[in-house]
Amino acid sequence: MAALGGSGLAAALLVTATACLTSGCSTLGYYAQAVSGHLAIVRAARPVADWVADPATPPALKQRLELSQQMRDFAVQKVGLPDNASYRRYADLGRPAAVWNVVAAPELGLRLKTWCFVVVGCVGYRGYFDEAAAEALGAELRAEGWDVAVYPVPAYSTLGALPGSWFADPLLNTFIRQPDGELARLIFHELAHQVAFAKGDTLFNESFATAVERIGATRWLATHADAAALAADARRDQRRADFRRLVMRYRGELEVLYASPASEADKRAGKARVLQAMRDDYAELKRTRWDGYAGYDRWFEHANNASIGVLSAYNDAAPAFERLFEREGRDFARFYAEVRRLAAASRAERRAALGIDDAAAPGGKDEPR
Repeated sequence: MAALGGSGLAAALLVTATACLTSGCSTLGYYAQAVSGHLAIVRAARPVADWVADPATPPALKQRLELSQQMRDFAVQKVGLPDNASYRRYADLGRPAAVWNVVAAPELGLRLKTWCFVVVGCVGYRGYFDEAAAEALGAELRAEGWDVAVYPVPAYSTLGALPGSWFADPLLNTFIRQPDGELARLIFHELAHQVAFAKGDTLFNESFATAVERIGATRWLATHADAAALAADARRDQRRADFRRLVMRYRGELEVLYASPASEADKRAGKARVLQAMRDDYAELKRTRWDGYAGYDRWFEHANNASIGVLSAYNDAAPAFERLFEREGRDFARFYAEVRRLAAASRAERRAALGIDDAAAPGGKDEPR
């Protein structure tokens, strides 16, 4: 499964935390963990060239690092992404994820709960550098009656908000060994967050980055992958598409159920039936199309309104951005200029330009929920 993006809060939280230290903030503890977690990653990072030159670096890691730099150059030269220090350094964190995200949705609804921050506005997740802290928040939210998902994120973006190597996103052990196509997608996705950012609009930001990763990875693979690698990537992409279609079909059933005049008890029973039917269809999909591939088992085991809602945020508007890329003549400079214009526009103008139904958009309006 492709990474569900990363926390785009790090650089903004660094800025906000500074203000909190002088003016006081009720969420200072959260900001502090974001700052310390990010700086710990940056301190652990060394230039890729140093890792490659170090005789103690395993040959397999050297190969992945060298490949990552080819992808990084490709991102600049062929995908029009920023040419800066991001992904020119590498760190081994000694853990399986960069951050853990917490998302929540009502028991009988699909709109994500949002948290609001001074710089980035309201977002439909909260990211932690410590898994235990993320699980603790998840437990609190469950006790309040929310559907909750806590999931590992291999990478995050600082949005290019601050200059200098201290704020350049490094390559990490959490994703460097992913298959070639997945590694390219992740690098292109995270760099896309540095191109444009709409305050408080997770759907816009993540769907844009998803569109860029798809376009960029297709171009990378077409020029750098052999037949076997292309076939393997096509199988992964087909499974990803099958997964999204299956989940979105059942999301539609849940939306109808939650909007119905049925009693809460009947909605709860209906929700259980829908989720079980989705799991049954997934088991059939694995058997008939995926040759038993089990990479999505954990997702379906824990599927709820929150996990379905966050999947929507990263994918729902991606086709609209792909169409925009086509309308701009497949010219990245024109495409990015238009996306930046929309990012600076009102939410209503963004939705209208992209043909998105705001009422159905995950996360809702830019206000706390």
